[in-house]
Amino acid sequence: MGTRRKARVIALQALFEVDSVGHDAGETVSRLVAEAALPEEGEVFVRELVAGVLTNKDRIDSMIQTYAPAWPVAQLAAIDRNILRLAIFEVSLNNRVPVKAAINEAVELAKTFGSENSAKFINGVLGTVSAQSSRERG
Repeated sequence: MGTRRKARVIALQALFEVDSVGHDAGETVSRLVAEAALPEEGEVFVRELVAGVLTNKDRIDSMIQTYAPAWPVAQLAAIDRNILRLAIFEVSLNNRVPVKAAINEAVELAKTFGSENSAKFINGVLGTVSAQSSRERG
């Protein structure tokens, strides 16, 4: 597994833990990074992702509500909610990764950590987010 994919997994684990049990994000990231023996560039990426999601959480959750209106954010499975948060941050706010790559990574996370239907749901929501972001940019 590449460093960036491993960093996304750790970022997802940290976001899930913070969301589910309210642990401190900084301490959680530090512990998970140490356990994974992630190189410095990976740690920087994890911290960037987690901080970006948490800083923009309200905006991201609003986007989830807009693009998945049948599913109140609070009622989404915690893992799906946090995969969407991570991916929407990368697709709409961070813009450092090609959109297709960010969506693919999110779908892979959903296949690994989500339920049987998670990957399809995540892909659908992110496809809509991506299309809307493209329209707004251009």
